[in-house]
Amino acid sequence: MSELAPPSRPQRPEFRNINALRDLPSYRLPPAGWVSILHRVSGALMFLLLPFILWMFDTSLSSEYSYARFSAAFGVGLGFVPGWFVKLVALALIWAYLHHIIAGLRHLWMDVAHAVSKESGRKSAIVTLVLSLGLTFVLGAKLFGRY
Repeated sequence: MSELAPPSRPQRPEFRNINALRDLPSYRLPPAGWVSILHRVSGALMFLLLPFILWMFDTSLSSEYSYARFSAAFGVGLGFVPGWFVKLVALALIWAYLHHIIAGLRHLWMDVAHAVSKESGRKSAIVTLVLSLGLTFVLGAKLFGRY
């Protein structure tokens, strides 16, 4: 009996033991992979900065004096922490919230619309990245007094 030869395809590399220094820099992550990793990073960032968020909320609502102190933290700073660093932390929180919400809406849309093809995942991931970074840039410009 003669067997039919399968169509020849280029041999894919097989990774049994991945060397992080040699293999990972050459690995190209698709946009959906970046969105997935950044979704986890943004969730962790929001969780870790929860004490800062609670401090900002408490300070802004306690009294007029505490609100003035809260507003001054974004200009002058907090003791040994300069104001630009407080703004940078606030900008990181802005990005984390925006990215987490947009990526979460992307996942909900994919669940409802059953959009699980590779191409729709790539397009929605690119839209997620562009929207989150674009809105963060606009709000960051406002935070740093550019308009």
